[in-house]
Amino acid sequence: MGMTPSGQADTMSRPGLREIRVCVVGDDLVAGVGDARSLGWVGRVGARTTRSGTQLTIYPLGIPGETTAELVGRWAEETRRRFSGAAPEDCRLVIGLGHEDLRRGLSLPRSRLNLANVLDECATRGLAVFVVGPPPAPEESGNARISELSAAFADVCLRRGVRYVDCFSPLVAHEDWLTDLAAGDGVHPGQAGYGLMAWLVLHGGWHAWLGLPET
Repeated sequence: MGMTPSGQADTMSRPGLREIRVCVVGDDLVAGVGDARSLGWVGRVGARTTRSGTQLTIYPLGIPGETTAELVGRWAEETRRRFSGAAPEDCRLVIGLGHEDLRRGLSLPRSRLNLANVLDECATRGLAVFVVGPPPAPEESGNARISELSAAFADVCLRRGVRYVDCFSPLVAHEDWLTDLAAGDGVHPGQAGYGLMAWLVLHGGWHAWLGLPET
């Protein structure tokens, strides 16, 4: 990205390059809370995404402590402002889901409905969506509820033909994930944990969803 004489970033597309804009909405995990490198899984995925003649811009739009109900209320305006001027077919939305619905007492049917409402609105607008599910917590009691929540989100996506990355099942007994959680605040992963989430996303159909070749 170049700089204009005024010192502002030049966001004009380079001639001959397809421009893809990806907005990533969600909570603490999208914001990368707990990562000493301030990358989170979103930054790591972006760094390892093959551009191949494409100008790809990823906008991490995480709000710590956000529920799916609150997400419903803001995603459209957030994306509208970032997608302005781009071709509709080159705009993408990623939804990163966490545990806040459980912490705040939202029922499972309500969480399902919130996600379904966003996906249905995206379908109406012709906006491609990619959903990243909640990862496990360190305690078994909490994980039982997270497992149910992840399965519910997966079912909502399956019914609508939307890609869903299950971050719960592969990590619930993963030694590196559990060690990383224990080394931090017990809620947010660190560099190793976010790296594992990024790996799952990258191997969950990420490049195919963007229409880009994998290296």
